Amino acid sequence: MFSNRITRLLNITYPIIQAGMVWASGWRLASAVSNAGALGIIGAGSMYPDVLKEHIRKYKAASEQPFAVNLPLLYPDIEAHIKTVIEEKVPIIFTSAGNPKTWTGILKKEGVIVVHVVSSSKFALKAQEAGCDAIVAEGFEAGGHNGREETTTMVLIPLVKEAVHIPVIAAGGIASGRQMLAAMVLGAEGVQMGSRFVASEEASSHIRFKNRIITAGEGDTDLSLKQLTPVRLLKNQFYEQVKQLESTGASPADLKALLGHGRAKKGMFEGDLENGELEIGQVAAGIRSILPAEKILQEIWQEFLTARQALYTSL
Repeated sequence: MFSNRITRLLNITYPIIQAGMVWASGWRLASAVSNAGALGIIGAGSMYPDVLKEHIRKYKAASEQPFAVNLPLLYPDIEAHIKTVIEEKVPIIFTSAGNPKTWTGILKKEGVIVVHVVSSSKFALKAQEAGCDAIVAEGFEAGGHNGREETTTMVLIPLVKEAVHIPVIAAGGIASGRQMLAAMVLGAEGVQMGSRFVASEEASSHIRFKNRIITAGEGDTDLSLKQLTPVRLLKNQFYEQVKQLESTGASPADLKALLGHGRAKKGMFEGDLENGELEIGQVAAGIRSILPAEKILQEIWQEFLTARQALYTSL
């Protein structure tokens, strides 16, 4: 049995967390991951409060294992979401995209474990001071919204580990057991994976998006929309329109007008591969199969153990 501060804190078998991703991580994926021994997360970023409540209740019907909800703190309905997770007694909350001081104390008083996602050691310290139980340190390689510092995972993890005393979970560019081992050698006690689980059978993302992920190559993603909130995207027609606007000195208002509403849903959930926003990490270049979540976890864990043994043997 593997045991460290992350497995004990989250009451899981494997120190692996499935990221809370918009339009991909509903109750079906979260329950499959948790039932397989890792931590499944329901991604609330694309959900209205009533939809989140429905996903939480469906999760509870499908699994008795620990799970989490990811709450982007800048979400317009955040107060309603906080009320929902407290009423539904969600045991673990992963917060992101905002100041952890705002809600951590309230959640902790309700007995909730709080983990905050950061992109720098400075923000890691702020999360620790706010009372968070652990930190996800997410490097520049990650899909979706990213930190403006553009610090890579290999640089970020040891810096954050040195800055804080609470457990660190590594994210960004991790989709295999070997990458997981590398992150833990750098000081992480667990890993959070998003892109690998988008390409799972249980993910709610569209099959066309999943197939585009497993055919992606090196250089097929780029950090874009930096004047708004930096986001890593697969290159497509929408991405090219963004780059064209940016090259002509477009204002944030111009970029917001192009982005409009529902662009991410159009791409990732509805499968419009040209006009939609396709958020995915650099590690997509190494993902070549769509598998059940349980099978993904089994492969990752076995590769981790094999790589760890090989490392010990070579020393």
